[in-house]
Amino acid sequence: GPGAAAEAGARAAFEASQRRVADVRDRAAGLVEDATGAEYADVNYVFPTFIVTHLPVGLVGLLIAAIFAAAMSSAAAELAALSTTTVIDFYRRYLNRGAADRHYLRVSKLATALWGVVATVFAVFAVNLGSLIEVVNQVGSYFYGSLLGVFVLAIGFPRATADGAFLGLFAGMASVALVESAADVSFLWNNVVGTAAVVAVGLAVSRFQRRPPGVAPGPAPWYVDMRPFWSPIRFGNRRPGLTRPSMPAGGRRGAPEPRAGHVQGAS
Repeated sequence: GPGAAAEAGARAAFEASQRRVADVRDRAAGLVEDATGAEYADVNYVFPTFIVTHLPVGLVGLLIAAIFAAAMSSAAAELAALSTTTVIDFYRRYLNRGAADRHYLRVSKLATALWGVVATVFAVFAVNLGSLIEVVNQVGSYFYGSLLGVFVLAIGFPRATADGAFLGLFAGMASVALVESAADVSFLWNNVVGTAAVVAVGLAVSRFQRRPPGVAPGPAPWYVDMRPFWSPIRFGNRRPGLTRPSMPAGGRRGAPEPRAGHVQGAS
């Protein structure tokens, strides 16, 4: 009918317009590549272009200010964390332990400047790699799984040692790099690989590492003292090998112990 014909004509016109837009975009990208000699990808400009061309004037300024504020906040947090880690965990621990606070402040400012240069160089390089969201997650996948593995060791395995977690962290990142170079899998699987490698290597190192004399193992994890709510009714005794903390004489945990010669309940 006439309605179907009109719909088909409108669809054909829309598809032709889309092809023209794609052709113009390809030619513009070609001009940029010819002028700069670098590959050009405009996928990161979709949202800014939408803001500038489709929103009213007041909202344009508000959203641009919000984008700059978010970028400045993220950059400040990143540089502060990197500088603090560099000075506290490496410089003060291994290079200069007895310096004054003024000295560490100067070193932290220098570390902030150096990490800022590194971040700028990486940003200039990464802008040509495609979608920045995917690039950030691809690079982060080298570290996300390994960090998660360290948390798993710390929370779920009380006998894991600091050396085991430290060596497991490097083993996790090395495993991710190996999988990334040798296997054709999505970068999302790098998180699983990193976590598994950290836990496996960390437990192995902790198992064969001798604990210093007089140092007791860490407390049992939270889930050891948990039982299903129906276990006193259906199963009776608790499972062998799992013991709950003893109940003090006061009748509840945290109650003071009775004094010698004192009869409970007596005034």
